[in-house]
Amino acid sequence: MLFTSYGFIAFLCVLFVVYYLLPKKSQWAILLAASYIFYAFAGLDCLVFIFVTTLSAYFVARLMGRLTKKEGAYLDANRETLDKDGRKKYKAAVKKRRFYILVCGLVLNFGILAVIKYSAFAVSNVNTVIGLFGGDGFDIPDLLLPMGISFYIFQTMGYLIDVYRQKTEVEKNPFRLALFVSFFPQLVQGPISRHSDLAPQLYAEHKFDLRGFTYGLQRILWGYFKKLVIADRVLVAVKALMKTPAEGEAEEFAGFYVVLLILIYSVQIYADFTGGIDITIGIAEALGIKLKENFVRPFSSKSTKEYWNRWHITMGTWFTDYIFYPVSVCKPMMKLSKWSRKVFGNNIGKRIPVYLATILTWFLTGLWHGAGWNFIVWGLLNCAVILVSQELEPLYARFRGKFPRLTGSVAYGKFMALRTFLLMGLIRSLDCYRDVGRTFSLWGSMFTKWNIGEVMGEIGSMLTSASGTFLGLKLADYIIIAVGIAAMAVVSSLSAKKSVRERIYDKPVLSWLLCGGLLFAVVMFGAYSIGYDASQFIYNQF
Repeated sequence: MLFTSYGFIAFLCVLFVVYYLLPKKSQWAILLAASYIFYAFAGLDCLVFIFVTTLSAYFVARLMGRLTKKEGAYLDANRETLDKDGRKKYKAAVKKRRFYILVCGLVLNFGILAVIKYSAFAVSNVNTVIGLFGGDGFDIPDLLLPMGISFYIFQTMGYLIDVYRQKTEVEKNPFRLALFVSFFPQLVQGPISRHSDLAPQLYAEHKFDLRGFTYGLQRILWGYFKKLVIADRVLVAVKALMKTPAEGEAEEFAGFYVVLLILIYSVQIYADFTGGIDITIGIAEALGIKLKENFVRPFSSKSTKEYWNRWHITMGTWFTDYIFYPVSVCKPMMKLSKWSRKVFGNNIGKRIPVYLATILTWFLTGLWHGAGWNFIVWGLLNCAVILVSQELEPLYARFRGKFPRLTGSVAYGKFMALRTFLLMGLIRSLDCYRDVGRTFSLWGSMFTKWNIGEVMGEIGSMLTSASGTFLGLKLADYIIIAVGIAAMAVVSSLSAKKSVRERIYDKPVLSWLLCGGLLFAVVMFGAYSIGYDASQFIYNQF
């Protein structure tokens, strides 16, 4: 059941009515039923995997919780007989047992994810190596990839790690835990929530609140506007620019077309991804539940590090909290740090653990995005830019100190944001071309194939012909896209301090005009209304 389908709209309308009319103590059960109905539409086979994740997380968390409770009772009962060392040894022994239980849960679930998502990629690489020696290789498996499996497994494993760290309470009701795992708005593309933030809201009773419901409705419509009016329309041009030439043919869309792809795909993925997140957060808000923001004006970022603090925020914090920090302070890394300081000196030695942890984190981040070398290279390039920027920070500081008027100006800030936008767009093109070698070749063509005149000629033909197109789109499409981009820019700018919804809520006429205007725009200018098929959200594949 796609977010963009009529069936989903009907599903939401029924849910809102039932959710607020039935007794409030049953609201969480209604959400659980709705979540499983929604997920069943993705395929009944998919339910098996979410059942396994839910049940394994339930039993693993309960086992860890029992050990923690037993530890507390034992220490209280033997407070007078156990000395400090005895208490310390007992705690360490219990913690070790809890760790082994945690590892079992992590291995099971991440193992399922690895087999389903990465088997074909692994076998393909093995076959490549075998082929070098003249072998035939293995058949590449074609396995079912359940919708949103990366999102719900990461969210659930975060819960288990937090239980192990004693940062969240153990959920004793398996059905309530099932709701946390399967909460349907965020199954498609996140955000990745923490149990301590989301669970209390899911299980609480929510009265109908007109303000919250209105905010939610407005955000849902804003998400549909981004997705259907902008993203799905721009997708036509993106697909044209991504076209792979037939064997032996030259690249049709090289040179300046690569620049166009960087710009156009940045718009498309932003409108698609943030549009989906807006729908997700809006649905939750209409239900009285507040989810974490996943984007905070990322294209205003002045550095790659800042960009990743603003783009897909919950994914970044998950990898930071559960991969980077544990790896960077684990015992083997501490031993390596101690050894490297002796061998290379303190200045270099202290960097090695941080750099290794950073590289591993970004390698896994790339792999999480997809089973392909292009995603791995994408992650490592982001890592390289961040690490190089950190090393060059002293030079940047000296430059800022020497030219304070320049670096403190608005124009310089805009330049930094534009630089970051283009750099991130360049790296992101690996997602479009997929093949790493082809991507690098097309990057090089930007400096060797000067075809801007050819591109401008095609644009001119579109402008002078009533039926003319450029990259599969007519002039009317580009006008709609331009207006949509302008609307996103204005809303982003106005929302820097206070959201547009909050600014106009006390003006009911403007508030409902916003809803009506967005609905009109979606119905009249949505891509489906001119013969296109609304595509799935980009992050559905995860």
